[in-house]
Amino acid sequence: MIKLKNVWKIYKLASSEVIALREINLEVSEGEKIAIMGPSGSGKSTLLHLIGALDKPTRGSVMVNGISIEKLPERKLAKFRRENIGFVFQFFYLVPTLTALENVMLPLLPVKPRDLEEKAKMLLEEVGLAHRMFHKPSELSGGEQQRVAIARALINDPKIILADEPTGNLDTETGKKIVELLVEICKRKNKTLIVATHDPIIAEMMERIIYLRDGKIVREEQK
Repeated sequence: MIKLKNVWKIYKLASSEVIALREINLEVSEGEKIAIMGPSGSGKSTLLHLIGALDKPTRGSVMVNGISIEKLPERKLAKFRRENIGFVFQFFYLVPTLTALENVMLPLLPVKPRDLEEKAKMLLEEVGLAHRMFHKPSELSGGEQQRVAIARALINDPKIILADEPTGNLDTETGKKIVELLVEICKRKNKTLIVATHDPIIAEMMERIIYLRDGKIVREEQK
């Protein structure tokens, strides 16, 4: 499903270069649950951004579902993300003026499928927030906001869920419950899940752990 071949990501600054990723070779099978671990600055988020078509590699190939996404123009990249990828971020990124229901619907508003509202309601029920769907983010706890973000990530029925430090703004117990929910949903729906985390408890919930350091894969651990 996902294949990265000799991938480099280099950011050019005014008088220097920063190598965020170097010589990344990685394959992820359909339905696999993977943790990406490493210290701050090791390249975890950059790796997720490349897989999710939020960025392009400086060198190398990123192939998802048989598509070399580094070759796609921006218009097709946006379509690719909408059809294939669901994102869950550390800071939730909910629109404060919208209700939970409206936030879940937001990614598909440009195409407006007829059953959008009904599907969003079903997803909020699935993450345990049917009773909070008309509340705005300021009226929700951190855990509830992240549940809304999970429902939003699922609204386009993506094949791949990418979660970037999804527990970073939550207490330990709430974070554990959020990831358990995410893993359970992805298993039931056979979705590929890739989680960038610094938390070994979260990583242990996955089937494989990829360790990054200084932009390189230094080892892997299969469960």
